[in-house]
Amino acid sequence: QVRLVESGGGLVQAGGSLRVSCAASGPPLSPYCMGWFRQAPGKEREFVAAISWNGGRIYYADSVKGRFTISRDNAKNSVDLQMNSLKPEDTAVYYCAADPNRLRVALMEGEYDYWGQGTQVTVSS
Repeated sequence: QVRLVESGGGLVQAGGSLRVSCAASGPPLSPYCMGWFRQAPGKEREFVAAISWNGGRIYYADSVKGRFTISRDNAKNSVDLQMNSLKPEDTAVYYCAADPNRLRVALMEGEYDYWGQGTQVTVSS
């Protein structure tokens, strides 16, 4: 079973940058589609970005397109989310997730089987 642990969250001013990382233990991550989701207080969890098993296909939510970059290093069993030009509305708990179906790039929460515990990102105005 894949175990995911996020790190790198914190407090940053609007316009700043932050990088959150997801480290995996257990089976290699290479067969998995990986995604990032976030959940703000009082809101449902929402899709942020996803990357295919080999990095060849990447999708972003419209709200983060052009500001966030997802990447993966299968040799290190890790996935990162680089967040630039952060806005107060990006404040949320950020979760990484793994989907064992390598034939797709999953955009829906229900398509992911494994989840990390989340890391808090707070953007001050």
